Amino acid sequence: MAIRAVLVIVPLGLLFILSGLIVNVLQALVFVLVRPISKCWYRRINKLVAELLWLELIWLIDWWAGAKVELYTDQATFQLLGQEHALVLCNHRSDIDWLVGWVLAQRAGCLGSALAIMKKEAKFLPVIGWSMWYSDYIFLERSWAKDESTLESSFQSLMDFPMPFWLALFVEGTRFTQQKLLASQEYAASRGLPVPRNVLIPRTKGFVSAVNHMRSFVPAIYDCTVATSPKDNPPTLLRLFRGQSFVVKLQVKRHEMQELPVTADGISQWCKDLFVTKDTLLEKYMTKNSFSDQQPINIGRPKKSLLVRFLDIKTGKPHIILYTFSALLIDPRYLFLSQQVVLCWLCILAFGIVKFFQWSALLSSWEGIAFLAALLVLIILVMQLLVHSSKSTRSTPVNLSSQDPAEERLLQK
Repeated sequence: MAIRAVLVIVPLGLLFILSGLIVNVLQALVFVLVRPISKCWYRRINKLVAELLWLELIWLIDWWAGAKVELYTDQATFQLLGQEHALVLCNHRSDIDWLVGWVLAQRAGCLGSALAIMKKEAKFLPVIGWSMWYSDYIFLERSWAKDESTLESSFQSLMDFPMPFWLALFVEGTRFTQQKLLASQEYAASRGLPVPRNVLIPRTKGFVSAVNHMRSFVPAIYDCTVATSPKDNPPTLLRLFRGQSFVVKLQVKRHEMQELPVTADGISQWCKDLFVTKDTLLEKYMTKNSFSDQQPINIGRPKKSLLVRFLDIKTGKPHIILYTFSALLIDPRYLFLSQQVVLCWLCILAFGIVKFFQWSALLSSWEGIAFLAALLVLIILVMQLLVHSSKSTRSTPVNLSSQDPAEERLLQK
């Protein structure tokens, strides 16, 4: 990691890790004290607590890097975002697709209830992985014999989820790279399948299981297509920490869950066909730099911060007080705004660190200085682990040779 990057990552890492550990402790306390009494209230409280950490990453995109997410969808779908349960089906194009989804979820008011199906190693990541575990993320072993029962029980546990949730499923099974694309193309060509150019061949067992178990209480599937300009450097977590801006385009199409086929083979084929269409859509984007004739919907960062809203009260207009108070109660997007969260964490941690040094006199001895140096090295190593774990080159290699025989026959239809 370059020296310049270290100079940025150390203060940001100190903020993220220390605040994250506090959030993890709060989540653990709520898990132990509240969940045994009421799982409903545990999920409601955990949503707010988790957002105290996750909004820091939203702040990285909105305010630190100034990156932009352009949303393309119809108005009917846009109005339903955050108002209903949904299964989110997305291509896995970049290292931070999950964070792009978090941005959209935050704008829709359901950041703390945006869930995902992930490989089990992710739950061991310091701070963020632990927070995901407390937030009902689903972690898999990558072995269907073990994962089938895990998925079934996890889907059933979501039936009584007290708020609208999104469950993201990356059916390609791994992040997109040119090496993995070549493997998918060779596999498709050898079996007479449509040869993909911008997506990988989806693995549909998990999707079939999700539809079969969630059809009764999840009304919609959000078909999400993520694209970045081939002329720009791909977005990464390290670029975010360095403050380098980028643009990600996201198209969302809503499908009624009840419209899907009933049989497992039919559901699987529906998913395959969807990715053939997605591949064509991405090819059009690569050549014309546009998904469709739709104009992007502005989901940019909130134009007014919570602090400005309270300052507006000084204008002497009584209705502004009522509006501010009602906005806090009714619209969850005004409850925690990313810049307020980061500012509060900075104040809390700065106060705590100053008081700690005043109390401990840690810098008065060589042992104390050595301890602080070791702490800084630890922070750098943890942040490096988080950054490297998000890289496409570190993701699971595609293994199409292990395709289930029944699924392989279905692919060839």
